[in-house]
Amino acid sequence: MDVTVSTVRKEGEMKKIVVIGCGFGGLQFVNHLKKDVFDIIVIDKINHHQFPPLFYQVAASQIEPSTVSFPIRKIFQKRRDVRIRLANVHSVNGDEKYVDTSVGRFPYDYLVVATGTRTNFYGNGQVEKNSLVLKSTYQAINVRNAILYNFEKLLYAEKKDGLYNIVIVGGGATGVELAGAFAEMTKEILPKDYPNIDSDKVQVYLLEGSPHTLSNMSSFAQKYSEDYLRSMGVIVKTGTIVKDYDGEKVILNNGEVILTNNVIWSAGVTGNVIEGIPVGSVLPNGRVRVDRINRVEGLQDVFAIGDVAYMETEKYPKGHPQLANVAIGQGKNLAKNLQKIEEGRTDLKSYEYRNLGTMATVGRNKAVVDLPFVKFKGRFAWLVWMFLHLMLILSVRNKLVVFINWAWNYVTKNNSLRLILKDSD
Repeated sequence: MDVTVSTVRKEGEMKKIVVIGCGFGGLQFVNHLKKDVFDIIVIDKINHHQFPPLFYQVAASQIEPSTVSFPIRKIFQKRRDVRIRLANVHSVNGDEKYVDTSVGRFPYDYLVVATGTRTNFYGNGQVEKNSLVLKSTYQAINVRNAILYNFEKLLYAEKKDGLYNIVIVGGGATGVELAGAFAEMTKEILPKDYPNIDSDKVQVYLLEGSPHTLSNMSSFAQKYSEDYLRSMGVIVKTGTIVKDYDGEKVILNNGEVILTNNVIWSAGVTGNVIEGIPVGSVLPNGRVRVDRINRVEGLQDVFAIGDVAYMETEKYPKGHPQLANVAIGQGKNLAKNLQKIEEGRTDLKSYEYRNLGTMATVGRNKAVVDLPFVKFKGRFAWLVWMFLHLMLILSVRNKLVVFINWAWNYVTKNNSLRLILKDSD
């Protein structure tokens, strides 16, 4: 157990940086620190870096879970200045400068909070209890298991109405991409694997509370994403809020009831805040207020980056979008600034997000892309989406495996990844 009593540094000892979370922000921060300058400890609840943009493809049996999960120890094999600890973080003590975890206390000179977000159920405990979520590789496998097992039950269950409906709540990129993937599965895979199921009865619903899907994208992307989904047979309901879900029926704000045993919730997120962060620095949505170099308001030598950080700028007065590119940029910028601080320099660089564009895929040959200078859709947009996501994946091997899976699925409209991975009991 790593329990540290004294925080007094010996002469010549490197300063300690504790990084909580190894998502896009935490990973890029560590990777852009010069080697052997700091004593770095990375703390995470899981032993792998994850690639959330492709969780929906794991859930829809399109790619293997291992291709979007990268062991942290493998990533930092060549960094002798980086130590990894698998632990839950309980709290931060800003006065005495240590982090309290499930495996002991870790003192720090600098603390970087890169804890990301968790699913937001907006206080609806009943919905939280009965819904599936898609915020980790493990949860993506759970979704895959649930949907495939649902198809198995359709072969023998007496009450089938709830088994025929798959309901996705939240029309952001995750919801849109998941709805498109499941629509393709029900039309192309279900008749092959389950010829005794009437696949025409299987319905995919996408419920969105705002007037349009992809509310953070252009009206162009909103229109065509909805058009694409409806052409694929998805029942898209906008301006619709889920009031309750008891595991068998979804109750909507307009009184409509949808019978379903399968609800996947992707309707919002809230920041993963750690106890000890000043209450006045935490917004209702769980994001932590930071200054232009990502320093947490109210604390010395504590920084927050990525989705959990809330930074107001002239271009983004309501905070930056919670995107991978923002987390990556903040991680890189903070690494450079900390090194400048250690060198006694004052020319610190304020972070600003340069919007390179947003995109979402809806299915085979169907995607929408918003770039600052042009907007486009269709096959070319889909190819651009594929290429850019391949470039973001960490290892060459994983890039190759994902590309082969995509190519095989494109040619055959089939694969062999539909595994139900659960205890036989």
